[in-house]
Amino acid sequence: MSKLATNFGFSETPEVDPEQEEMTYLAAITTALQIEMGRDPNVIVLGEDVADPFGGAFKVTKGLSDMFGTDRVINTPISENGFIGMATGMAFMGFRPVIEVQFADFISSGFDAIVQYAATNHYRWGAAVPWVIRAPADGGLRSGPFHSQNPEAWFTHTPGLKVVAPATPADAKGLLIAAIRDNNPVIYFESKPLYRSMRGLVPRGEYVVPIGKAKLARSGEDLSIITYGAMLRESLLAADRLAADGIGADVLDLRTLKPLDRDAILATARKTGKILIVHAANGNTGVGAEVASIISEDAFEWLDAPIARLTGLDTPIPFSPPLEDAYRPNAEKIYARARDLAAF
Repeated sequence: MSKLATNFGFSETPEVDPEQEEMTYLAAITTALQIEMGRDPNVIVLGEDVADPFGGAFKVTKGLSDMFGTDRVINTPISENGFIGMATGMAFMGFRPVIEVQFADFISSGFDAIVQYAATNHYRWGAAVPWVIRAPADGGLRSGPFHSQNPEAWFTHTPGLKVVAPATPADAKGLLIAAIRDNNPVIYFESKPLYRSMRGLVPRGEYVVPIGKAKLARSGEDLSIITYGAMLRESLLAADRLAADGIGADVLDLRTLKPLDRDAILATARKTGKILIVHAANGNTGVGAEVASIISEDAFEWLDAPIARLTGLDTPIPFSPPLEDAYRPNAEKIYARARDLAAF
């Protein structure tokens, strides 16, 4: 991967800023956990093999049990429905559990505990459920159909849940801290392709990114690319190529998938009049469909072209590298679709 792809949006030789530090996307998540566990003794971590010496499947929680003890970093059996249900009970008792499912694909094993119970408690009897599920998602790593999924649409469809999907190290830290402090159950989708390949400057200390606020990652006048997660990096690479062709692209990072930032979505649609929505999950009834609906309902008169979507294909995610490349959006595909849209 090129250096630009690894470090988009940051200077090749950044000035030293005492208020920020450079770290990987993975380290930003770990830092957020350390801060919140140090700040609030009711924050606990639980999941399969999260305690030391293993420290989780991707080593995000490595070192936490040495710092905070095994009564706060709890290894669980391989039973997602059981330990997510347990976390809901803990939340009722005043704890703030952070649950790791080893891969987002496995979250379906805990579906009942999430959507039937945790998501409905506040509506049914006013109970807060302040837990977070960390769900390592996305493909591109040749991991096949059971370790590469993007199941965010299941949960954006569920009343009572909040859903976030950070795309940068700074947002990975800030959104996780916000999620832990939120009194609602939050599904926090981490992009596995970014764990060690993405580095960036991250504000020090208790940095919080508000849930529900999108971010304009790049400004342009000719078209808008609306995206989230690992596809932000690909979209910014495509926007660089478009700029070389004289096409300016707004690139909007949704960051929060539920609740969506309607104001930001409508602002970029009204600004450019041409919209390309990009995500790695398959397109059928995905997040992009809801974004398109918002624009078509409330900004139709500003549009100069049909709303376009570029998503994963409506198939299981292939293991074969050429087939996965065909399945998955990338910078080249985004560039080509955006060129067509700009010429409409």
